[in-house]
Amino acid sequence: MRYRYFTCDVFTEQRFGGNPLAVLPEARGLSDEQMQQITREFNFSESTFVFPAEQGNTRKVRIFTPTKEIAFAGHPNVGTAFVLANAGELGELADLTEVTFEEQAGVVPVSIHRKPGKPVWCELKVPGTLSLEETVPVERVAKALSLTPEDITTEVHQPQNASVGGLSFIMVELTSREALAKISVNVAELEAMVAEGMHHEIHAYVRADDEFDIRARMFAPLDGIPEDPATGSANCALVAMLSHYREEANGRFNWRIAQGVEMGRPSILEARTEKENGSVTGIWIGGSSVMVSEGYIEVD
Repeated sequence: MRYRYFTCDVFTEQRFGGNPLAVLPEARGLSDEQMQQITREFNFSESTFVFPAEQGNTRKVRIFTPTKEIAFAGHPNVGTAFVLANAGELGELADLTEVTFEEQAGVVPVSIHRKPGKPVWCELKVPGTLSLEETVPVERVAKALSLTPEDITTEVHQPQNASVGGLSFIMVELTSREALAKISVNVAELEAMVAEGMHHEIHAYVRADDEFDIRARMFAPLDGIPEDPATGSANCALVAMLSHYREEANGRFNWRIAQGVEMGRPSILEARTEKENGSVTGIWIGGSSVMVSEGYIEVD
């Protein structure tokens, strides 16, 4: 059978920047094995497969990495909403169109914004809540990133696992952009960490003092992703964690995040959170996308 597909670049206004995504807008009939094979064929960090809704929402969406299916991710939701809107799958769009995707993690609301002369901009609301897990020794994380312990700051938090319902990431704050730039992943050390029961996806970041609030890099080589140019779920977990550690019990906070610069795919992610009575009650992330290609894939 032939299945139509689109590829787009997410969290960018420039083609060949951002994070590439493959979307099959009509995936009925595909088995789990076939979806995994197709994802490996595209070899992007994720691909999405769209099905009719089962619970009265807009669509059901399944997300695969090259090695497994995952419950939630950021750029696949933003990119899937963009592709469905761009391909006419959602009918005529208003300046603001709201859609909801049924996923393993729950129902994901996405807002689609259209402005004259501008790329379509989409923002998702995270269906889950912040989960802060165990910390990781500074020395182990430094070794995994080929850095020194002095390159890592623990003023706000230790290297710590955090999640908002999808993958869990080790959040590591670095002391400088120079440290961020010189990261070289030590795969053997990551494998040793996994053997000891630790997570291995690392989201390293530094606080910026330019047009961005944060500059970040994410590494998951054991998932088939040596480096990811724009990781929505990791940055959602990061800003939620930073909101958690702020002194204010209530407030609305915003971040402009750069990722993918060091690997030649610059990305811009815009995140925001709400906090009430000391708890993070809302997490959003958004960005622009651009279409790259469309075609058909043959499936036996």
